Amino acid sequence: MIPRFAFLKLMQGFGRSSSWHRIMRPDDANIVGNVHGGIILKMIEEAGCIIGTRHCNTQNGDRCLAALVRVEKTEFLSPVFIGEVAHVTAEITYTSKHSLEVQVKVMAENILTGAKKLANKAALWYVPCSLQNVDKIMEVPPIKYDSTEKEEEGRKRYETQKMERLETKARIEEVVPPPPNPDDLPKEKHSVGFSQSSLIHLVGPSDCTLHNYVHGGVTMKLMDEVAGIVAARHCNTNIVTASVDAINFHRKIMKGCVVTVTGRLTFVSNKSMEIEVLVDATSLVEAEKGKYRAVSAFFTFISLDKHNRPLPVPPLKINGEEEQRRFEEGNARYLHNKAKRLAEKQQQ
Repeated sequence: MIPRFAFLKLMQGFGRSSSWHRIMRPDDANIVGNVHGGIILKMIEEAGCIIGTRHCNTQNGDRCLAALVRVEKTEFLSPVFIGEVAHVTAEITYTSKHSLEVQVKVMAENILTGAKKLANKAALWYVPCSLQNVDKIMEVPPIKYDSTEKEEEGRKRYETQKMERLETKARIEEVVPPPPNPDDLPKEKHSVGFSQSSLIHLVGPSDCTLHNYVHGGVTMKLMDEVAGIVAARHCNTNIVTASVDAINFHRKIMKGCVVTVTGRLTFVSNKSMEIEVLVDATSLVEAEKGKYRAVSAFFTFISLDKHNRPLPVPPLKINGEEEQRRFEEGNARYLHNKAKRLAEKQQQ
């Protein structure tokens, strides 16, 4: 059973790749009428989960479900509009002993004109969890590669993401101060504290997998919503998701937990904003275990005018050494990503 996206029609079968499509409806829209970035992220994650689960259940042993552990940088290349058809294609591109990489692309089609455009692309990493014991990680059936070069490229991506996840883990326990009361917002606009925002959500059955843990796509949608609120408060304009840096899923969130999703600006360039989003969880029935950091990521938003043209972003006002440190780290990520995009353009 596929809740919510039952409209998705499977077009290809059980190999290393599959694809499906769904028409985008009015309840998928953000406040300016485009398809919500969180909806796209949720579709991408479900695509990866389906193909990953299918692949991992082609062998004997415990039945299992592919659990999301990391999303690499996700590019929002073109907006998707209501009435367009989203074609989602997923392909398994690398397998290690206990994990697999899935590459997902989203094409948007205007069914009135037949015009198609590449809207999104992402790489996701999953691990197969046994349905009998959620803490038991199953082995992943190996795939056949088109060439030894393709296998080596996949291995390098695997080692890189593994190292980055370990580095991220070292700083995930940082305590985030509570968001300011809207009535007591700092008088100084465009500061970190002025736009910092939080969303609180009680995890219900419709949010969960067969294990009663939250779908990664549900969490990503909440994170995108909070990041959007932060960006809108800073710019006071129409804003859209431009990209998402690696999303790391550190710990599982179970049904009945209360999640607090907090977003804060870390860096601003002339035309973009980097927003750090942190997800903390607390169990209602096991409150003595306390709050823990479940997910972390960096979202990039841009500001648009009424004609969807980029607008300059107000500079971020920095207060204190900690905010300065995060700003400098964000600037380094910005310059790294900019250089990477230029290198990719030159290779095309």
